[in-house]
Amino acid sequence: MSESMLTSLWSLSVAIFSVGGMFGSLSVGYFANRFGRRNSMLLVNIFALVGGALMALSKLGHSYEMIIIGRFIIGIFSGFCTGLVPMYIGEMAPTAYRGALGTLNQLGIVVGILIAQIFGLEVILGSATFWPLLLGITVILSVIQCGLLPFCPESPRYLLIMKNEHDKAEAILQKIRGTRDVASDIEEMKEEGHRMAQEKPVSFVELFRSRQYRQPIIIAIVLQLSQQLSGINAVFYYSTSIFEKAKVPNPVIATIGAGIVNTVFTVVSLLVVERAGRRTLHLIGLGGMAVFALIMTIALKLIDQAVGWSYVSIVATFGFVALFEIGPGPIPWFIVAELFSQGPRPAAMAVSGCSNWTANFLVGMLFPYAQAGCGPYVFLIFMGLLIIFFIFTFFKVPETRGRTFEDIAKDFQGKGRLESTSKRNSVELTGVKVPQDPM
Repeated sequence: MSESMLTSLWSLSVAIFSVGGMFGSLSVGYFANRFGRRNSMLLVNIFALVGGALMALSKLGHSYEMIIIGRFIIGIFSGFCTGLVPMYIGEMAPTAYRGALGTLNQLGIVVGILIAQIFGLEVILGSATFWPLLLGITVILSVIQCGLLPFCPESPRYLLIMKNEHDKAEAILQKIRGTRDVASDIEEMKEEGHRMAQEKPVSFVELFRSRQYRQPIIIAIVLQLSQQLSGINAVFYYSTSIFEKAKVPNPVIATIGAGIVNTVFTVVSLLVVERAGRRTLHLIGLGGMAVFALIMTIALKLIDQAVGWSYVSIVATFGFVALFEIGPGPIPWFIVAELFSQGPRPAAMAVSGCSNWTANFLVGMLFPYAQAGCGPYVFLIFMGLLIIFFIFTFFKVPETRGRTFEDIAKDFQGKGRLESTSKRNSVELTGVKVPQDPM
């Protein structure tokens, strides 16, 4: 096939994963409320088993279409997981450790990326003979998860608020907290449940129509976009080719080095997130990534003039990855769960997750063409976006460290009421009667 056709199929193979993620993420709310958090995570392993099997058997079937379809189905599974897992962790975790435990989710992801990069070395499974086995490992991991998840308890918050199973929720809380005194947790959940009972069922549309939810859902979406449009997936999807263009002697090893940096700085974020706060770490990450994007651009532009610029590009890439894991990597996933109470949380996770996967798709599909068209200046696009996201975070994103879900939700509810009162007063002053938003 032609070179352009090959590039298109390669981009599609990369990006179709994100299309599946969009479908999976939009279904999170239904599954989470219908089957529960834990049971939903167990159920969606069906997609991982089918998708992994298709990719593993693609060579035997002489079909690149099987790889593309398998990637799509695995994407559906991942879309579910990116909504269900942070939701489950956030509802299980004590308030004081919610950020740290939420970052553990990101740590699991980056460790997985690193292991995949190592297994993808030609001397291990990244050869012409063994690559189907590499892609099929997903099946093994899903079988392990299916065996372990039944030993995990259901979210006590879900059991108490959604199912009204007070005794069961209390027993689970006593077990995971290691104490019989869980009255404060139960009381907080009851208050949240009481407020939820007074709310209408929250749909995707209602998230944007209601003043109470509009600001937090916009914040949630922008935070997710800041993660994907930061350029991190461009670095990871095409890191080997970036290092090749930078004339790095062994680009695959350099890519694995980026994976190690990714893992180490996720641990750093885990250790400091409950001290520094979510908003502060996100700002540090966005600002630092913008600086390293500029350095990377300069290094790629001057790569032909001196060998030393190759190593500058490696340092810039590593710095870019490190700052991503300080803030934009872990924080958007679990802070979204913190911005909403139990009622709108599944719908909000679905909408924000879909925006994340949509941006992921666009980067995966368009970056090769942007790289071909812009050359070394391609990362200036991401630098500009990072600056925009930094400004938005500075002025709009609240700090959620150490606060209950109820406290955070009340903040936005108060702002919504203030806007409503302001609008009503304005109407009264002008003497004009207009229909008022019931929310």
